[in-house]
Amino acid sequence: MKSKTNIRRIGVFTSGGDAPGMNAAVRSVVRTAIYHDLHIFGIKNGYQGMVDNDIQRLEAKNVANIIQRGGTILRTARCEDFRSKEGRKNAFQNLEAFDIDALVAIGGNGTYTGAQIFSKEYGIPIIGIPGTIDNDLFGTDRTIGFDTAINTAIEAVDKIRDTANAHSRLFLIEVMGRHAGYIALHAGIGSGAGKIFLPEKHTDIDEVIHNLQKDLRRQKLFNLIIVAEGEANGGAMAIAKRIKEANYPSELKVTIIGHLQRGGAPSCNDRVLASRLGYAAVQGLLEGRAGVAAGVISDEVIFTPFEEAINSNKPLNQDLLKMAEILAL
Repeated sequence: MKSKTNIRRIGVFTSGGDAPGMNAAVRSVVRTAIYHDLHIFGIKNGYQGMVDNDIQRLEAKNVANIIQRGGTILRTARCEDFRSKEGRKNAFQNLEAFDIDALVAIGGNGTYTGAQIFSKEYGIPIIGIPGTIDNDLFGTDRTIGFDTAINTAIEAVDKIRDTANAHSRLFLIEVMGRHAGYIALHAGIGSGAGKIFLPEKHTDIDEVIHNLQKDLRRQKLFNLIIVAEGEANGGAMAIAKRIKEANYPSELKVTIIGHLQRGGAPSCNDRVLASRLGYAAVQGLLEGRAGVAAGVISDEVIFTPFEEAINSNKPLNQDLLKMAEILAL
């Protein structure tokens, strides 16, 4: 493929919360860039590294043996400095010192927002890659890390199910998802949970308690409830308190899976997705694309403008919601 641009030097960074598969994306960006005879630079600690000039040249050997590793070899950090014009000016000057022509930004909504502002201010071409376990970014069916996160959650819930069954207990299991219920919905369906609490959907606790009482009367010996951390009732601990206050007679336990979902070796699906999107980002830059996020929809790579990816809502699948209710009967 002949390049339609004069891009010769690309910077890549990871930003925001880490997600399994970020290393696979970095590896793909680096090796695709080298294939096209481009110089590739790794920016440490996201936008903070850009401001602090923590930038280094990457070779193929630097990304060997990382596709199976969780986290990110480039590390990630929040960056208050980048929120200011002065901080972004410093970042741009540091990129100029390395003659970096374009950027690949791997992260979530906040990463995209920073990239959009920076690109508009300085005209530097940037393509985003969706790296977040929450799967809440518009413009892609799946985000990097989501598949691993739900498999981690399912593994944990399956183990909890064993002890719940052995002791006839009710377990409330809290998974990640402050603003989006994708992990909770998929983990709930995959684990056969009796109820799923989601940020996007109001759930009447009194009705849930009534149904739990009915389950006891029909001698259902244990129950599992999956709760997204950002659901409106206050999370698993708050829901458990309400259930106890209603004099629920069976023993009740709460488990918060927490950051286990962010770590660990990425699944095959996440490795392949990350590799596809890293490759697509470099190809896109060489084709003259900029200010867009790469994604996969219906198994096809697409590019969505940052503004649309940031501001558009990605709703939960209503058929899955209905199915989850039916299968929990």
